[in-house]
Amino acid sequence: MHLLQLLLRAGRGILVLVLCLQLGTNKAQEDTREIIKMQLDMPSTAKENEEVTVKLIVETELRECMVIKTYLQGSHPVDGPFNYLYTACLCEDYPRTFYWDFVVNRTMAIATVVHVINNEGTCPNISVVPNGKDYYYTTRKIQTV
Repeated sequence: MHLLQLLLRAGRGILVLVLCLQLGTNKAQEDTREIIKMQLDMPSTAKENEEVTVKLIVETELRECMVIKTYLQGSHPVDGPFNYLYTACLCEDYPRTFYWDFVVNRTMAIATVVHVINNEGTCPNISVVPNGKDYYYTTRKIQTV
């Protein structure tokens, strides 16, 4: 009962301070930004020996730029005259789009991988390497019909 009386005697200033601190704590917990967001566009079925296109859009919600390497990883080897590996600068206001064209000769799983790396000179401004995980991936299956 004594504690309740002390709380009721507390000045308005202290109550406003407690309210502000509580609101500030809640705001800080909600302000989380995604490091890597991936949007993969590829067909789920293809005819045998048909050329397919895989499109990957990579973006970030971080304010700082970062250097990424992105590549495909297949459950079976894929032959093709294209570059499997791209290195690029990724910034908040400039999402990157990558394309891969290759021939599907059997049903396979494809993983698109984005690796955040520390590489000087790729970004025009200072680039950062965020704390936490540095590999992000998404997988899909292409089935031959």
